[in-house]
Order: sequence, then C-alpha cells, then structure tokens
Amino acid sequence: MITVAKDSTGDFTSIQAAVDSIKSTPEIIYIKNGIYNERVEIRLDNVTLKGESAKDTIITNNYYARMIMDDGIKRGTFRSYTFFVNANHFRASDITFENSSGFGLDVGQAVAVYAEGDDIHFKNCRMLGHQDTLFTGPLPLKEKEPGGFTGPTEFAKRIPGRQLYEDCYICGEIDFIFGSATAYFKNCELYALNRNQKINSYYTAPSTYSNQKYGYVFDHCRLTGNCPDRTVMLSRPWRIYAKAVFLNCEMSGQITETGFSDWNKEESHDTCYYAEYNCHGEGYVPQKRPPYVHQLTEAEAEEYTMEKVLNAPVYPAEP
Repeated sequence: MITVAKDSTGDFTSIQAAVDSIKSTPEIIYIKNGIYNERVEIRLDNVTLKGESAKDTIITNNYYARMIMDDGIKRGTFRSYTFFVNANHFRASDITFENSSGFGLDVGQAVAVYAEGDDIHFKNCRMLGHQDTLFTGPLPLKEKEPGGFTGPTEFAKRIPGRQLYEDCYICGEIDFIFGSATAYFKNCELYALNRNQKINSYYTAPSTYSNQKYGYVFDHCRLTGNCPDRTVMLSRPWRIYAKAVFLNCEMSGQITETGFSDWNKEESHDTCYYAEYNCHGEGYVPQKRPPYVHQLTEAEAEEYTMEKVLNAPVYPAEP
C-alpha cells in the first residue's frame, strides 16, 4: 500500500506522484485527509484509491470547457476533468472529487470525474460540480460538431463498461450525470443546483448505444436539490437510444410533473427507454409522465437488479 499525505507523513504528498510510482498492480493508494489541488489520471488496471474520509479527503481543480489553452483553443468538455480513470477493476472510496469552476452559464462544462472502463466502483464518494459533473464513458459514436470530443479517449474503441456508484453524493446542474456506460447507482443522493432558470437542472443525459441492454439504473436513490418546485428534469437523451430506469427512488417536489424531456428529439420516443417503478415523493407523478415513459410492473422491475445489470455482457458499440 502507498500512502499519500499533505503533511509529509506518507510516501508522497501528491496523489498523481503516488499513481506514477506504481510498478505493478493490484495496488492500493491510501489518501489521508487534506485538500489535494491537482488533476489525477489513472490508466492502470486494478488500482484502488481509499480516502481517510469522504468529507475531508478532497481532490479538486478548476478546469472548464471555455478555458483558453496555450494554443488558443478552448479546452472543451472532455479535457476539463479533475479526476480521470480509463482502466478496468478500479475502486475508489471515501473521497471527494470536485470541479470548482462554477456554474455552466459562466464557464460551460466542467467535469469532476471522467470514468471509463469495466468493473469500476465508487463507494461513499462525493462528486461536486455544476455542468457535466460525472462523465460515465465511453463517448457516443460520433460528435455533432468537429472537435466536440477532443480529449483522452476521443479515438478509443467504444466499449460501454459496467460501473457501480454506491452511497455516493453527486451534485450539479445541467446533465450532471452523462455518458454511455452501463451504470448502477445504489443508495445515492443526486443534488440539483438552482441556476434561476425555467428548467434549472437535468439529473441525467444518457447516450446509451442501440445494442446495449442497460444504461443507467437508479435504485433507492434520493433526488434532491435547492431548486424551486417543478424546475428539474430527471433525464433527457444525449443520444436517442438513451436508457434510464428509476427504482424505489425518493423524488422531491423540484422535479417537473412530466419528469422527462425529449430534448426536441421526437424520434427518441420510439428509441429511448425511460422507466420508473415504486418511486415516491412529490416529484413522482406517474400519471403526468409522457406516454413513452414506462411504469414497470414488479416482474419487469426484477430485470433491473444490481446483479443482472452489472453481470450483463459487454459488447462494443454498433455503428
């Protein structure tokens, strides 16, 4: 085990220096409490990050999409991350990951966690940001504007790995959980931030592939925030095969009665898969949901257990 400590009582004072020192895996990096103002990148399989406490072990940075780089080009969404992992069998627990850039209206997209790979597990972590807080890679098959995907996995093969987020706190505003992974969220709190707009937040924006059985599943999660009532959406489709299922979730009154947006993509009514089961709270108004949103039976909901979702086969995306 490698220990990182800001007060020099460990092996390193920098998390990235500890990562760079790894000679073989599996390896565990224990991070003592402190504010680590750095960007961290992990590209090795079988690495575990273990913080001393989620509240006081903080990895933070403030890169953002509209930032002008040395070559005069904007940084863009996918180079704005604070923490990047592109690896399999990765674990993180008891850590805060933060992008402190601020509201999207001011800085654009600003990713706190960029996670791509298979068998990724975040437990009891906090992910703090505004627009595009958590990216669950891979990217969609094709960008809509040239250069829109510029970043570390722009040219990688599109394989939607399986990711688990357990007992995590994730906050943001626009599309603050987005991407193409198969991702299961268990006992998490999603906290929507008010930006004083007609629609203040979209919790999710999946870009699930057409041949993918599962996209996002939220089980016993709490959807909260500091927004006025009826100003937050559960999801909208970044790509038209988006999948998001909400099971046994507590939905605050901030959520609109319709709950879901088609993002002006009417064709997605026939291609996306949005569903709910046994949710509760003022934001759960199943009779007001659009016709393309499914209200599951108990038998149908059984298809979305954590075991089934996270053991589903992984296939490369089909064009």
